[in-house]
Amino acid sequence: MAKKPLNIGLVGYGFMGRTHSNGYKRVSDFFPDLAYRPVLKAVCGRTAEKAQAFADQWGYESIETDWKKLIARDDIDAIDICTPNNSHAEISIAAAAAGKMILCEKPLSMNSEQGQEMVKAVEAAGVPNTVWYNYRRVPAVSLAKQLIDEGRLGRIFHYRSNFLQDWTISEDLPQGGAALWRLDVNAAGSGVTGDLLAHCLDTAIWLNGGVKDVTAMTETFVKERMHNETGKVEPVGIDDACAFLCHFDNGSLGLFESTRYARGHKALYTFEINGEKASIRWDLHDLHRLEYFDHADDSLIRGWHHVHCTDGDMPYMKQWWVPGLQIGYEHTFVHQVADFLKSIETGTPCSPTFAEALETQQICDAVLQSAKSRQWVDVK
Repeated sequence: MAKKPLNIGLVGYGFMGRTHSNGYKRVSDFFPDLAYRPVLKAVCGRTAEKAQAFADQWGYESIETDWKKLIARDDIDAIDICTPNNSHAEISIAAAAAGKMILCEKPLSMNSEQGQEMVKAVEAAGVPNTVWYNYRRVPAVSLAKQLIDEGRLGRIFHYRSNFLQDWTISEDLPQGGAALWRLDVNAAGSGVTGDLLAHCLDTAIWLNGGVKDVTAMTETFVKERMHNETGKVEPVGIDDACAFLCHFDNGSLGLFESTRYARGHKALYTFEINGEKASIRWDLHDLHRLEYFDHADDSLIRGWHHVHCTDGDMPYMKQWWVPGLQIGYEHTFVHQVADFLKSIETGTPCSPTFAEALETQQICDAVLQSAKSRQWVDVK
């Protein structure tokens, strides 16, 4: 059966542009039963030379230097947004008005109000949409979801998660510009809260349900940095570290921490969930394993054991290699592309949609508000 082409227009050619492009290129090889096939039609960037170099490397047919022209093209079906956070809303709303499908990098927006406008736009246009929270697509994380939904953990008491990095510790690191926009509050909206904790929260909501309220603290350790675009030393507006407590809607307690000042950690993302019957935990550094503790085991052998998530009956793994051979970070984007293509075929939403990602944004806003007020804040 001939596959239907889905013409992709990519906006942005940085790190995430590479991960998404790899997903588009590999998905048909490993998910051959999908009705749609991505076509790398055009990549858009501000610099023509860099956009052309990216297009040549990854196989895009053409380039644009104005995203509005990309959206206006009749030969583009889906807009993939890999730009800094402050442009997500404008591009998404324009793409929705043009009837384009939209795949947007996380976080959804700069704040909840902006996110609500994005949700209204895609829902009014009726266009398929998704946000790239790729860690849901790690087979071990998807297996955790399956075990929870099957009731194997019973009532949930605790959810704890952290995301630790160390790459911004140097006081000489500037803020702003193409490579360091995450340190510029005007481009990013927030620091580790929107960049790292957003991942933790999306996973938490997916596994454990909604968050009711939060109490948080944040810290900016380096108060001023030189700005790449102005050449001047300017105040730093993003949070370098954040920790918060929360109540989930199901009555469980949450404990979250993220920082870019944890020396020795490049991307330590973990979560642990404790239930009345069992507990599970996961570590991005060992992403193909899910640790599981079942209190029903005989006391002589009761303890944590490792589930090696490579068998064909585990989420996504039948598409890959033989049991025992693991996959990695880049495969999560292949999985999200596959899920998006399947959603177009079936007419069902590809989670997380804009509306679902807005919930994560609302929690992030509540966290930042709580840290500022030093009070408990309800999630709107």
